[in-house]
Amino acid sequence: MSDASPFSVADDPRAAVEELQRGWWRYTAMHAWVELDCSDHLADGPLTAEQLAERCSAHAPTLARLLRVMASLGFVTVDPEAGTYALTEVGEVLRADAPNSMKPSMVVAGDRLSWDAMLRLPEVVRTGRTHIAEEHGSLYRYFAGKPDLEAAFAAFMTSRSRSFATALLETYDFGGRRTLVDVGGGVGTILAAVLVDHPEMRGVLLDLPTVAATAQRYLDECGVADRCEVVAGDFLTDVPGKADLYLLSSIVHNWPDETAVEILRAVRNAMGEDSRLLLLDILQPDVPERPHLAFDLDIRMLSLFGQGHERPRTEYFALLREAGFRVVNDTELSMGATLVEAAPAG
Repeated sequence: MSDASPFSVADDPRAAVEELQRGWWRYTAMHAWVELDCSDHLADGPLTAEQLAERCSAHAPTLARLLRVMASLGFVTVDPEAGTYALTEVGEVLRADAPNSMKPSMVVAGDRLSWDAMLRLPEVVRTGRTHIAEEHGSLYRYFAGKPDLEAAFAAFMTSRSRSFATALLETYDFGGRRTLVDVGGGVGTILAAVLVDHPEMRGVLLDLPTVAATAQRYLDECGVADRCEVVAGDFLTDVPGKADLYLLSSIVHNWPDETAVEILRAVRNAMGEDSRLLLLDILQPDVPERPHLAFDLDIRMLSLFGQGHERPRTEYFALLREAGFRVVNDTELSMGATLVEAAPAG
């Protein structure tokens, strides 16, 4: 049977529903693949199902069925004569040691709490509350009690930030700018990338005290610690003043409107009149005419965080205006995020 749906889209609207359902089945196959570390075990070359099963501590006949599925999805190729399977470029990105590996993302998304949260979406829609906040305080607090999962989440966020940094450097002209304050910048992945690319610039990284020591080590490893100050503080009260540029990357989407405006005002109050604010977030199209990454992420934000969400462009820009900004420019980047440049409104 081919990949085509048993329903014809032209004749039967069930085809669209069936395709979405099959996407869930395929995701579970990829989840099992990651849980068994299959890409890592295939890193040194092709293996038969029996050889891979021995390394994965798996049941060989059942693993052979999973391998056929993953071959059909493009993660491995099969040599029918030798009976071996080899990683493709797609399969390679699920290796733990791959550059910008997607394995940490899969580990986090595949955690039982995440699965349960997504399945409880009807309850969230009915009540407006997520059980994660009520039972654990927050997703981050839950991660803190599971060191391996917390490490996977940190690795995922670092990989994501590298993609953001690459897109930012390809898009924004930093010429003439001397100082950049990364507000809530984590370990400093984006800030370090900018400083490496622009040796004439200096940076300030603001984040919580629990992050500061790790950030200092990361900046030192990147060779930019001598041009970057790490400030342990709160982005509602401790934003350093009068820099040329300020950066908020994946910050606004974590908060409800009232808190988001507070954060933006704190940055606005620290800025000079010639300063600029750069924001990196994944914005929804104002008219939901077709699938978009932001809509998919918003469902996940709703299930896992409750208060955070991916906003339509008009709502996002309205928050900026309320906080005392005017939008100078906005550009959708290659990896799905939007770069917004804003200036003090006066």
